[in-house]
Amino acid sequence: MFGLEALDLARIQFAFTISFHILFPAITIGLASYLAVLEGLWLKTRDDTYRDLYHFWSKIFAVNFGMGVVSGLVMAYQFGTNWSRFSDFAGAVTGPLLTYEVLTAFFLEAGFLGVMLFGWNRVGRGLHFFSTVMVAIGTLISTFWILSSNSWMQTPQGYEIVDGRVIPVDWLAVVFNPSFPYRLLHMSTAAFVATAFFVGSSAAWHLLRGRDTPAIRRMLSMAMWMALLVAPIQAVIGDFHGLNTLKHQPAKIAAIEGHWENVGNEPTPLILFGWPDMQAEKTRFAVEIPYLGSLILTHSLDKQVPALKEFPPEDRPNSTIVFWSFRVMVGLGLLMIFTGLCSLWLRRNDRIYQSRPFLHMVLWMGPSGLVAILAGWFTTEIGRQPWVVYGLMRTADASSGHSFAQMSITLVLFVVVYFALFGAGLSYMMRLVRKGPQVHETEPSDGGPGQKRTPARPLSAADDHVDQNDRSNKGN
Repeated sequence: MFGLEALDLARIQFAFTISFHILFPAITIGLASYLAVLEGLWLKTRDDTYRDLYHFWSKIFAVNFGMGVVSGLVMAYQFGTNWSRFSDFAGAVTGPLLTYEVLTAFFLEAGFLGVMLFGWNRVGRGLHFFSTVMVAIGTLISTFWILSSNSWMQTPQGYEIVDGRVIPVDWLAVVFNPSFPYRLLHMSTAAFVATAFFVGSSAAWHLLRGRDTPAIRRMLSMAMWMALLVAPIQAVIGDFHGLNTLKHQPAKIAAIEGHWENVGNEPTPLILFGWPDMQAEKTRFAVEIPYLGSLILTHSLDKQVPALKEFPPEDRPNSTIVFWSFRVMVGLGLLMIFTGLCSLWLRRNDRIYQSRPFLHMVLWMGPSGLVAILAGWFTTEIGRQPWVVYGLMRTADASSGHSFAQMSITLVLFVVVYFALFGAGLSYMMRLVRKGPQVHETEPSDGGPGQKRTPARPLSAADDHVDQNDRSNKGN
């Protein structure tokens, strides 16, 4: 069907499930650190706005964290069900790395998450803040181990192959493989930027509906400061990551650039737009800028970038896909930088909270960080093909060899269940966002550590007040 084979369906199934999953950890990473900052600022300034924002976003964090855990379990099972040959070949490396993630990050998060969510005014303020910080650190440690495992598959180091299996011989080389530092920084920063625009778009939504409160203003202000500072840093990290990829995975860079062959000693142009044709081995309708490819990728005006025709056809990634997924990521990144600069200009003119065109732009940019993350992962994973472990094991040799019918049925089931389950979860999370932060939402009049009160339960947060707010806004 559609020229697809069982292997193609296995890849689509894994791509579908991991695309759903990665959205939740990305927001979890950013929100956990955001909550730590909010509580720290509240402890320092005693400004109740920070406390109200903490209670508001902690509920959204809890729902998002739960969906991330559930969707992550599926990924672990797929290694054994659909990619058993890969697990047999590289399990001695990837298995321990994922185990370290559970033993360090997940246990740390689970140990302090209950105190963070339900311990407000039941434990001391210092202990509660410490719990929030530990959860935030746990999300970053989780990122460390997951990215280490995935980066090893991109740039494997510190191993020997014995009897057809990878055996680790140098764990420092395995963990800190050549692409790991760049990819860790790139993903962590992407999570912070994505969360900033998620928070900022939530604030813009309320401001556009006339709900102009100190908490809403603080949300927008903090989000735009984050975008202004971190989005340009992300671009610099991406540049270093690209140089590292050029060194270790030149075929991926050639596919990203849609660059098929070098002409004599001429510098490589940058193809802004075009349509890479894998069959014809050329990029159709190419719009080029001379020299710029060499300047960006080699930081010189005379060096050439490796071309796709320098690699055997069976070793070439699908340039048609990664060419455009990369440009989606970069284009959204430039829009994020532009949005941050616009916020700075409007802030200087004291119009950041009143400019409706700007608020509409921030609102529509809300999912941009998540879309950019997906585009980036498509680029790096499809760009690694046809290898599952770069240079060591091909994707075709890694699958479990299930039939086309088996893969079709399970793929359909995954799509139906995921859209039903996580669609409901996302819908509920959006209800929480529409509710907005409440003034003195959960603070008792005689509050203090150890006071008995109803905990901040996320599943009871989106009540009829949401609908009342919507009706009042429509009435306005």
